[in-house]
Amino acid sequence: MRVVFMGTPDFAVGTLEAIIKAGHEVAGVVTQPDKPKGRGKTLQPTPVKEVAVRENLPVLQPKKVREEESIEAIRAMNPDVIVVVAFGQIIPQAILDIPKYGCLNVHGSLLPKYRGAAPIQWAVIDGEKQSGVTIMRMDAGLDTGDMISTVVVPLEKNETGGSLFDKLSEAGAKLLVETLVSVENRTAVYTKQPEESTTDYAKMISKDMGHIDWNRSAEEIERLIRGLNPWPSAYTKMDGKTLKIWKAHVEKRDLTGEPGTVVRTDGKGMYIQTGVGILCVDELQLEGKKRMPVTAFLRGYVIRNNKLA
Repeated sequence: MRVVFMGTPDFAVGTLEAIIKAGHEVAGVVTQPDKPKGRGKTLQPTPVKEVAVRENLPVLQPKKVREEESIEAIRAMNPDVIVVVAFGQIIPQAILDIPKYGCLNVHGSLLPKYRGAAPIQWAVIDGEKQSGVTIMRMDAGLDTGDMISTVVVPLEKNETGGSLFDKLSEAGAKLLVETLVSVENRTAVYTKQPEESTTDYAKMISKDMGHIDWNRSAEEIERLIRGLNPWPSAYTKMDGKTLKIWKAHVEKRDLTGEPGTVVRTDGKGMYIQTGVGILCVDELQLEGKKRMPVTAFLRGYVIRNNKLA
């Protein structure tokens, strides 16, 4: 099929590569504009653009894809189907109506669960036992289009947002290519979604979300740490400095103290009282320092104030 691909981050790269490998004709790639990065503010291409350039594919980078100039440029590509993977802008109806097979979206959840911008991280934060990918035909709503195919991906005990991201990216790429075959030969089954999602809207992740509220339970905080790993990461304040917590586990032992208090340190970890239970920190990173096991940290750092903020 003649495909226009719309995507931006790493999550979308595997799907674009799989479409190319499967032999489809990629008429063009639409991605977000380059962004300045680093101290020199050098313009950095999106991961999807890097693949497109490598493969000598036409690239369109509209600031606003809903503008008529962008719509006409996509229409001129004459796609049979448009594949959308984490593009980063709302696709207007004028674009949805262009291809004869519609716009297919690779969504990182088992719809109707976790409609929204950050389904992967929220599945970990909420303690889900499984996640997956849904291929849907897009409509004007937010992740409300007809479902075509799904694949289930179990979550491991120590699953992080980053590890689940990688799993779903790979699973979504494979599923999309399989789905294109059924769409083209008209054997695909389109299943309407219920009007209401089965979870709250998976709102976008922000850096502020990583600030740990020690009044919450140890289990909730441990899931937050995993869900926000690698970005934006969960953090607290120790002795006036930002302390990122990369890995922790819930400890069953009984210790007492105010929430946010370091109640004990030993050769295995740093134990912090939460609203319910004890969280033992395994891996951390103090502001200005490298990421390290807590055992190495405790050998070279004296905690002056055992109350975290």
